[in-house]
Amino acid sequence: MIEKLIGEMPKVGIRPIIDGRRKGIRESLEEKTMNMALSVAKLIESKLKYPNGEPVQCVIADATIGRVNESALCEGKFRKENVGLTISVTPCWCYGSETIDYHPLRPKAIWGFNGTERPGAVYLAAALAAHNQLGIPAFGIYGDQIQDLNDDSIPADVEEKLLQFAKAGLAVSMMQNKSYLSIGSICMGIAGSDVQSSFFQKYLGMRREAVDMSEVIRRMEQKIYDEAEFEKAKLWVKKNCKQGLDLNKRENQRNADEKEGDWERSILLTMIVRDLMVGNEALADKGFLEEAGGHNALISGFQGQRQWTDFMTNGDFMESILNTSFDWNGKREPYIVATENDSLNAVSMLFGHLLTNTSQLFADVRAFWSPESVQRVTGERLEGKAADGIIHLINSGAATLDFAGVQKKDGEAVVKPFWEITDEECQQEMEKTSWYPATTEYFRGGGYSSHFMTESEMPVTMCRLNLVDGDQPVLQIAEGYTVVLPDNVSEILDKRTDPTWPTTWFAPRITGKGAFKDVYSVMNNWGANHGAISYGHIGKELISLAALLRIPVNMHNVEEDKVFRPTLWNAYGTAHLEQADFQVCRKLGPLYGRN
Repeated sequence: MIEKLIGEMPKVGIRPIIDGRRKGIRESLEEKTMNMALSVAKLIESKLKYPNGEPVQCVIADATIGRVNESALCEGKFRKENVGLTISVTPCWCYGSETIDYHPLRPKAIWGFNGTERPGAVYLAAALAAHNQLGIPAFGIYGDQIQDLNDDSIPADVEEKLLQFAKAGLAVSMMQNKSYLSIGSICMGIAGSDVQSSFFQKYLGMRREAVDMSEVIRRMEQKIYDEAEFEKAKLWVKKNCKQGLDLNKRENQRNADEKEGDWERSILLTMIVRDLMVGNEALADKGFLEEAGGHNALISGFQGQRQWTDFMTNGDFMESILNTSFDWNGKREPYIVATENDSLNAVSMLFGHLLTNTSQLFADVRAFWSPESVQRVTGERLEGKAADGIIHLINSGAATLDFAGVQKKDGEAVVKPFWEITDEECQQEMEKTSWYPATTEYFRGGGYSSHFMTESEMPVTMCRLNLVDGDQPVLQIAEGYTVVLPDNVSEILDKRTDPTWPTTWFAPRITGKGAFKDVYSVMNNWGANHGAISYGHIGKELISLAALLRIPVNMHNVEEDKVFRPTLWNAYGTAHLEQADFQVCRKLGPLYGRN
């Protein structure tokens, strides 16, 4: 998807910083300094990929940087090469404010070599002091073990921080100049669907685009879509989409012709929303030049309820398939589409996607099941990671199929980037999913809702961006696990909500303190009705990303020693990190403009 958007992929700029004093000092450090830059570039290019599966590219300054003129030459190259973030590296003392990256918006980090022959740590401290004094935050990276000067390896703790910073910095850069596409408007009074253009502009560097849902009808009626692809998609759906029983009351069931029409409109809706986001050259061939361009949308949301769903096929199939890593055209990067036009959950999903390259689960944070409640209702006790209680993650069938729990890596259940998913796993996901006729009490216009049960235990992270008092964003993070309940227990609990919708049982990792005192407290402190769930424990990466965007984190269960922010945050206190986070973000203001 991202490769269809306008704009090049951001590159990582590597700045080899050196002691500028010649006649012996600089000359003795040239090879070591450049070797550090080369090793960082090799690490990043071998470990990280863009969301399209291509390796992340690095750009190294043409020469070491010892004085301000060399900083300027490096900056000129980086601007031409579309560098989106920088990592400065040095084994020695250098001239601090002359050699730092002054770019006001670009994420930046400095690795100071921990050695005794030359004081790399001294430069690191001086450079970070300059960054902090100027109000241009930078991450500081310093290994916890002394290295010999001729040791060109990257210690494990340094590698972890380099990659954590790079992931967060790339995410910031990939959002710039892209769009959030709002299809429709406010949905059922959900605050996240009241899309705030100023937030997207000031905090993410994105624009808000909007089209009325009537545009979808126009494209359906005037056949503003690829008709050959439509026929291909119908065959794929007929072969692969298993239709579930109609659980509506008989008087509310749609007839066979209406259901067949629902399938066709579901497919068309999927194609049209995708085309609205990223465009489609096939439309130009039919004479629809404007429509072929799309809205350069990295993410989107579809209002649906109720002005659409009261008389038209619902968006569940569209949202589910677009958020999944494959469709009738094969495997591809998932499109991020939020149910009910919840723009804030779309952003939360985007954060997880850009950090992991995997599809994201959109879900209602529906109910907390205490161990006592489960035992009362089912007669069974919760065990294992579920023993302290669980949260029911469920929505009306719009969840990515990649969370069915069938993907495997080294024998463990995972959610993979699309280029690692096998054809067999795609087929298994389709086999695990039933498409039930939509509940017409909710969706009078019909449609189809996916149903699957996440069948594997996996480490996951749930997050949610919220706006407070109109314009202050805050981020919530809860690491935990999907859990598998006994079939009879899961069935009883699931049927109490809606058996036509996909279910994931979530057990957050509790700490005994604050919002994570127990599972009830996690549910009670969650800031909205929706959450975005990503495979893996990525809380530390989310915290680093939030710091770069000047968004404070008001709730998380990440271990304190894994929290990695720019060193400016330390100046606002080290005993109460959450309070310091709020103070720094308030002082700096939004990354792309102050309120």
